[in-house]
Amino acid sequence: NYTQLVELYDKYHERGLEILAFPCNQFGAQEPKSHEEILQFAAKYQGADGKGANEKFVFFEKSDVNGSKTNEVFSFLKKKLPWEDGTKDVRWNFGKFLVSREGLPHKRFGSKEAPRDMENDIVALLDRLQS
Repeated sequence: NYTQLVELYDKYHERGLEILAFPCNQFGAQEPKSHEEILQFAAKYQGADGKGANEKFVFFEKSDVNGSKTNEVFSFLKKKLPWEDGTKDVRWNFGKFLVSREGLPHKRFGSKEAPRDMENDIVALLDRLQS
Protein backbone atom coordinates (compact mmCIF):
# COMPACT_ATOMS: atom_id res chain seq x y z
CA ASN A 1 0.00 0.00 0.00
CA TYR A 2 2.68 2.52 0.96
CA THR A 3 4.67 1.96 -2.23
CA GLN A 4 1.65 2.54 -4.47
CA LEU A 5 0.46 5.50 -2.41
CA VAL A 6 3.90 7.14 -2.78
CA GLU A 7 3.74 6.52 -6.54
CA LEU A 8 0.31 8.17 -6.76
CA TYR A 9 1.45 11.08 -4.60
CA ASP A 10 4.52 11.69 -6.77
CA LYS A 11 2.47 11.51 -9.96
CA TYR A 12 -0.43 13.76 -8.90
CA HIS A 13 0.70 15.95 -6.01
CA GLU A 14 1.41 18.92 -8.29
CA ARG A 15 -2.21 18.69 -9.48
CA GLY A 16 -3.46 18.81 -5.90
CA LEU A 17 -3.41 15.26 -4.53
CA GLU A 18 -2.78 15.06 -0.80
CA ILE A 19 -2.69 11.85 1.19
CA LEU A 20 -3.89 11.91 4.78
CA ALA A 21 -2.92 8.91 6.91
CA PHE A 22 -4.87 7.93 10.02
CA PRO A 23 -3.09 5.06 11.79
CA CYS A 24 -5.40 2.70 13.66
CA ASN A 25 -4.80 -0.30 15.90
CA GLN A 26 -8.33 -1.74 15.74
CA PHE A 27 -7.59 -4.49 13.22
CA GLY A 28 -5.73 -7.41 14.73
CA ALA A 29 -3.56 -5.00 16.76
CA GLN A 30 -1.45 -4.53 13.63
CA GLU A 31 -0.43 -0.96 14.48
CA PRO A 32 0.79 -0.99 18.08
CA LYS A 33 3.63 1.46 17.40
CA SER A 34 3.93 5.02 18.68
CA HIS A 35 3.44 7.97 16.33
CA GLU A 36 7.21 8.42 15.99
CA GLU A 37 7.71 4.72 15.20
CA ILE A 38 4.99 4.90 12.55
CA LEU A 39 6.74 7.86 10.91
CA GLN A 40 10.07 5.98 10.98
CA PHE A 41 8.41 3.00 9.30
CA ALA A 42 6.81 5.21 6.64
CA ALA A 43 10.20 6.79 5.88
CA LYS A 44 11.28 3.50 4.30
CA TYR A 45 8.86 4.04 1.41
CA GLN A 46 10.55 6.63 -0.78
CA GLY A 47 9.71 8.28 -4.03
CA ALA A 48 12.10 9.15 -6.84
CA ASP A 49 13.02 12.33 -4.97
CA GLY A 50 14.32 10.31 -2.01
CA LYS A 51 11.64 11.60 0.34
CA GLY A 52 9.72 9.05 2.35
CA ALA A 53 5.99 8.74 2.90
CA ASN A 54 6.56 10.31 6.32
CA GLU A 55 7.50 13.58 4.55
CA LYS A 56 4.94 13.39 1.75
CA PHE A 57 1.76 12.39 3.56
CA VAL A 58 0.00 14.10 6.44
CA PHE A 59 0.08 11.63 9.34
CA PHE A 60 -2.45 12.08 12.12
CA GLU A 61 -2.18 10.59 15.58
CA LYS A 62 -3.50 7.06 15.95
CA SER A 63 -7.27 6.96 16.40
CA ASP A 64 -10.29 4.67 16.15
CA VAL A 65 -12.21 4.37 12.89
CA ASN A 66 -15.07 2.28 14.33
CA GLY A 67 -16.93 2.08 17.62
CA SER A 68 -17.83 4.57 20.32
CA LYS A 69 -14.51 6.46 20.08
CA THR A 70 -14.54 6.85 16.29
CA ASN A 71 -12.55 9.79 14.97
CA GLU A 72 -15.03 12.45 13.76
CA VAL A 73 -13.48 12.40 10.29
CA PHE A 74 -14.41 8.74 9.92
CA SER A 75 -17.88 9.21 11.40
CA PHE A 76 -18.50 11.79 8.66
CA LEU A 77 -16.95 9.77 5.81
CA LYS A 78 -18.71 6.53 6.73
CA LYS A 79 -22.07 8.30 6.99
CA LYS A 80 -21.64 9.88 3.56
CA LEU A 81 -20.20 6.78 1.86
CA PRO A 82 -21.69 3.59 3.32
CA TRP A 83 -20.93 0.25 1.72
CA GLU A 84 -23.33 -1.09 -0.92
CA ASP A 85 -24.95 -3.33 1.69
CA GLY A 86 -25.69 -0.30 3.89
CA THR A 87 -23.06 -1.04 6.53
CA LYS A 88 -20.63 1.70 7.42
CA ASP A 89 -17.72 0.29 9.42
CA VAL A 90 -14.20 0.30 8.06
CA ARG A 91 -13.55 -3.41 7.63
CA TRP A 92 -9.73 -3.62 7.78
CA ASN A 93 -6.49 -1.66 7.58
CA PHE A 94 -5.90 0.58 4.60
CA GLY A 95 -9.52 1.37 3.92
CA LYS A 96 -9.41 4.45 1.70
CA PHE A 97 -11.68 7.42 1.04
CA LEU A 98 -11.27 9.75 -1.92
CA VAL A 99 -12.33 13.25 -0.88
CA SER A 100 -12.36 16.51 -2.84
CA ARG A 101 -10.25 19.42 -1.69
CA GLU A 102 -13.50 20.99 -0.47
CA GLY A 103 -13.96 18.04 1.87
CA LEU A 104 -16.73 16.37 -0.13
CA PRO A 105 -16.56 12.55 0.03
CA HIS A 106 -16.28 11.16 -3.50
CA LYS A 107 -15.65 7.39 -3.33
CA ARG A 108 -14.77 4.67 -0.84
CA PHE A 109 -12.28 1.84 -1.39
CA GLY A 110 -11.80 -1.28 0.70
CA SER A 111 -8.54 -2.59 2.03
CA LYS A 112 -8.32 -5.22 -0.71
CA GLU A 113 -8.39 -2.55 -3.40
CA ALA A 114 -4.85 -1.51 -4.27
CA PRO A 115 -4.09 2.21 -4.28
CA ARG A 116 -3.29 2.11 -8.00
CA ASP A 117 -6.87 0.87 -8.55
CA MET A 118 -7.94 4.34 -7.42
CA GLU A 119 -5.96 6.15 -10.11
CA ASN A 120 -8.76 6.66 -12.65
CA ASP A 121 -11.02 8.04 -9.92
CA ILE A 122 -8.25 10.34 -8.68
CA VAL A 123 -7.62 11.67 -12.18
CA ALA A 124 -11.33 12.19 -12.83
CA LEU A 125 -11.72 14.13 -9.58
CA LEU A 126 -8.62 16.25 -10.25
CA ASP A 127 -9.82 16.94 -13.81
CA ARG A 128 -13.25 17.97 -12.55
CA LEU A 129 -11.79 20.28 -9.94
CA GLN A 130 -9.43 21.95 -12.41
CA SER A 131 -12.03 22.63 -15.08
